[in-house]
Amino acid sequence: MAAFASVGPVSDSDLTSLTIAVLGGTGPQGRGLARRFAAAGLDVVLGSRSAERAAETAATLASQGRVQGMSNSEAAAAADVVLVVVPWDGHAELLRSLTTELAGKIVVDCVNPLGFDKQGPFALQVEEGSATQQAAAILTGSRVVGAFHNVSASLLEDPEVDRIETDVLVLGDDRDATDLVQSIADMVPGMRGLYGGRLRNAHQVEALTANLIAINRRYKVHAGIRVTDV
Repeated sequence: MAAFASVGPVSDSDLTSLTIAVLGGTGPQGRGLARRFAAAGLDVVLGSRSAERAAETAATLASQGRVQGMSNSEAAAAADVVLVVVPWDGHAELLRSLTTELAGKIVVDCVNPLGFDKQGPFALQVEEGSATQQAAAILTGSRVVGAFHNVSASLLEDPEVDRIETDVLVLGDDRDATDLVQSIADMVPGMRGLYGGRLRNAHQVEALTANLIAINRRYKVHAGIRVTDV
């Protein structure tokens, strides 16, 4: 496991020395991100409430690269960078249970607090302001970043899709940590990591997913975002 107490510009060789954990890695978004990171040459650990289920899912991704399956706590302990890709309902509970394992690590919150009714998807109100801010409030000993909120799980999981043509907005108050997460996003062909502001700006990025879902339903597509003139 590589140590990144302070990171500046990161080379591809530095990145491939990292171990990336995906908590909630047996769901569509987690599996998709794990697939793309493994194919890009990163070591990936899938975390799940069931270590057996995580191992079974990891086996289905073995052709993509180096992927292991573990319990969420084991995966968090084994990784340098930890992505949180779990349902909103279990977000706070999971993070509270892993404060020790996640201490000192870069934690990338990918969770979108959304609700659904007859009118479609909508953003939920979060006491802390956003899922990312809730993570930062719980994980006071970790370096919390928000990213990968608006990436289509369907595209990530589709073996016929070679490139994920989308920008990933990376949010955080720790410049070294956001730079590293941007570099990880850049490893996926077609994907580009862009700094999107401080943690306090995470709400609107998480909420934008509701708009993208509405676009997808209307136009039968898998919409993403691109930022112009950058």
